Amino acid sequence: MKIIQSPREMQDWSLGCSQSIGFVCTMGALHEGHLSLIREARKRCEKVVMSIFVNPLQFAPHEDFNAYPRTFESDVALCRAEGVDILFCPEVSALYPENFQTRVLGSELKKQYCGQTRPIFFDGVLTVVHMLFEIVRPQMGFWGEKDFQQVFLVEQMVKDFWMPIEIIGMPIVREPSGLALSSRNAYLSEAQKQEATCLFQAILAVQEAALVGERSIQNLLGIARSKISLEIDYLELVSAKTLERLEGSLNGPARLLIAAYIGDNPKVRLIDNGNV
Repeated sequence: MKIIQSPREMQDWSLGCSQSIGFVCTMGALHEGHLSLIREARKRCEKVVMSIFVNPLQFAPHEDFNAYPRTFESDVALCRAEGVDILFCPEVSALYPENFQTRVLGSELKKQYCGQTRPIFFDGVLTVVHMLFEIVRPQMGFWGEKDFQQVFLVEQMVKDFWMPIEIIGMPIVREPSGLALSSRNAYLSEAQKQEATCLFQAILAVQEAALVGERSIQNLLGIARSKISLEIDYLELVSAKTLERLEGSLNGPARLLIAAYIGDNPKVRLIDNGNV
């Protein structure tokens, strides 16, 4: 495995590569969810590039940019073990020099759900992802569906800009308890991890209710709410195709989206979702 820090060197490698490139974009603190993306990229593409970059543009001043888990040495070992060909890990100053001025602005959807409490988040994500796509030049990008809204917006950006990249959404990887794997789980105690499984229990309860015929959006959300013991940021049933908020009755493929807070110091924000 080769480690590249220079964006120009990374781009030169990509432009000179005659084989298909699968790209896994991460902020590090790798876990089994990330590894599942590498394995899928390995199956579908001839070369696998992973990026590790904690992107300051998507963090507000009060958020956890400086405290975000950074486990570079263990991340490198995992990438080697999984057969990553190139690990791209640029410095912040390399991607955002002093004269950096351009941003990618998302659609109105960026203001909803995660965007309600993190208003700068998706513009920061789309800006860095667009930049990384231009540098890495992949044919396929692999994304975990735990960040379902993010995957949707990245797919929309690729369509809007006619980027020749196929976005592959991969299922959420969970701990045996049902807790969705996340780098931020490192902030949680074992007791908090157990309490946080209520998010998955809410998803299961809604799926079971829908399966036996419940169609009222209000009732389904009430069932989910009754299972969640955490401070809810948002809880929504949305169209799986458009991510528009559903009202009235369930009449097609839907997704239950959840964000909730646990703990006080630090106060950790967790997200989860599931098909309904």
